[in-house]
Amino acid sequence: MIAKINDDRALALARDVLDIEADAVRALAGQLDGEFVEAVALLLGCRGRVVVSGIGKSGHIARKIAATLASTGTPAFFVHPAEASHGDLGMVTEDDVFIGISYSGESEELVAILPLVKRIGAKLIAISGRAESSLGKLADVNLNAAVAKEACPLNLAPTASTTAALALGDALAVAVLDARGFGSEDFARSHPGGALGRRLLTYVHDVMRTGDDVPSVGLDATLSDALFQITAKRMGMTAVIGADRKVAGIFTDGDLRRVLERDGDFRKLPIVDVMTRNPRTIGADHLAVEAVELMERHRINQMLVVDADGALIGALNMHDLFSKKVI
Repeated sequence: MIAKINDDRALALARDVLDIEADAVRALAGQLDGEFVEAVALLLGCRGRVVVSGIGKSGHIARKIAATLASTGTPAFFVHPAEASHGDLGMVTEDDVFIGISYSGESEELVAILPLVKRIGAKLIAISGRAESSLGKLADVNLNAAVAKEACPLNLAPTASTTAALALGDALAVAVLDARGFGSEDFARSHPGGALGRRLLTYVHDVMRTGDDVPSVGLDATLSDALFQITAKRMGMTAVIGADRKVAGIFTDGDLRRVLERDGDFRKLPIVDVMTRNPRTIGADHLAVEAVELMERHRINQMLVVDADGALIGALNMHDLFSKKVI
């Protein structure tokens, strides 16, 4: 038999779930106390790794918290409590901090390994809804994740409680991140394959064109010389350089369009008469995203790269940045 959907009831239940879970997370702020600060201190002082464990829905939350800690500068991994009883507990050392997650604090598989965790010498942080539970009593620090009720209409399925535990784990990770002084470049190093990693780890010298690939003409060049460079190097511009390769100007497709509006033979025009002086430049050791920001702000498609003395060492355009997936 195919169940029929009552549209109004489905929407009403969905809104109730979101309201209940939002209230549960909001209530956590008032439940935070000195034990949260102690938990942060334990994680900061951890000489080993953070081991996060839980079973069932709490296990899924534990995996996510471990992943968040690991990606924000705190080495962490998940251990299944049942597997821990069959050998995986050997992963835990006295230098570790163990985070146990169980709303009731009585999950059999988790509680069974806690005395061994304590015997090893690892510090124990509990995320639980009951401080007086077995987990809560054994813990060095107990984080209160209690909720008024589950979002499940039967008040049975872990819903608001798992959302609260997840949010509390995120709060813990962010507090530790901040205390470590963990910055965006640190984050990028642990996410090198993602878009953020590319943006924060790619420098101008990684994407710029160099050597013979950089279009340039001297101050004594004509417009015809400039057009040859623009056509041959396919960057939509050419640098105009003086002594010691110092940048004096730039001549772009836009400049060419303005020249074409003139009457007469323009091919022999001195480039210095039609170039754009004092063009935007950037250093090779700047982040590529800084070049993107400058180009977008000034509405230009090319940029010259110079050294500390203003000498031309490279060039880049928007296509180069697109091809490197910086933008």
